[in-house]
Amino acid sequence: MRAAVIKESHEVSVISVEDPTPGPRDVVVDVAACGICGTDLHILDGEFAPSLPIIPGHEFAGVVSAVGAGVTGIGSAPPLREGERVAVDPSLYCHECHYCRIGHDNLCEQWGGIGVTVAGGAAEYVAVPAANCVRLPDHIATEDATLIEPLSCAVRGYDVLKSQLGAHVLIYGAGTMGLMMLSLAQRTGAAGVDVVELNADRRELAASLGASRVAASADEIARPYGWEVVVDATGNARAIQDGLERVGPAGTYLQFGVADYATRVTIDPYRIYNKEITITGSMAVLHSYERAAELFAAGVLDPRTFITDRLPLQDYAAAIERFSSGAGLKTQVLP
Repeated sequence: MRAAVIKESHEVSVISVEDPTPGPRDVVVDVAACGICGTDLHILDGEFAPSLPIIPGHEFAGVVSAVGAGVTGIGSAPPLREGERVAVDPSLYCHECHYCRIGHDNLCEQWGGIGVTVAGGAAEYVAVPAANCVRLPDHIATEDATLIEPLSCAVRGYDVLKSQLGAHVLIYGAGTMGLMMLSLAQRTGAAGVDVVELNADRRELAASLGASRVAASADEIARPYGWEVVVDATGNARAIQDGLERVGPAGTYLQFGVADYATRVTIDPYRIYNKEITITGSMAVLHSYERAAELFAAGVLDPRTFITDRLPLQDYAAAIERFSSGAGLKTQVLP
């Protein structure tokens, strides 16, 4: 089969590799589409993946083409069969370490991810645990279902926030993840959702999706008491520093965007104490993938808004370049 392979830092190419075969509890998925994410850029830069080479791609969906001999149904659900359309949760946990045993599987000491630590969906085929697959309803296009994975990260973010009804929310960044956080904030009863974004086209898109106020700087939309909830969806040091200073008394700051390892900001410990400010983070997916699939099936997002570029797998390097340039929103490759 053909697959995109990151051979070493800053080097990716599409080459022929062996077709995957399913383990006893696995299925092989014929990939319909694979989304590109900021995590893929980090892997290309030599971060996250413990070893190279790696086939990237953790946002993907497709059709089951082979089923392992030990795949069975779970509860009332029948076993997966060839020809079924699925989206795949890329999370791989050991289920044995301290963090898995206390319910924080996403902090697993042996954490792995399809497309991060094992071969991913930027390929014609990929072998995955059957238990990680979610069947797709008839009205969902297989290619569109790649959006379920980033949406599941956003759902996890709101699990961490425990948002209160009537909160005023400030989001930094109107890329795919920032706009997903905007959509969920509206669903969770925010009194208002303001967005800070440097890109004029993305500001316009955020406004069209219902943002209360949109600006290039929080100074333009400052609230006298700050915001009860501030979310960084950029990973950018300047945005993070500014956001930490915009949280109102008793408010919460969520680090949702993925920053480079070397990123550093300054906090004011006395203000955190004196104003009872909570600073927290949200890492990947935790018991949120199937809920995201339900929300997606219910129409929480319009795929036509979020998926702006579809390129053939052969053009994976060009797709990475387009994504990293900030053009459009979600870029996909189609094997």
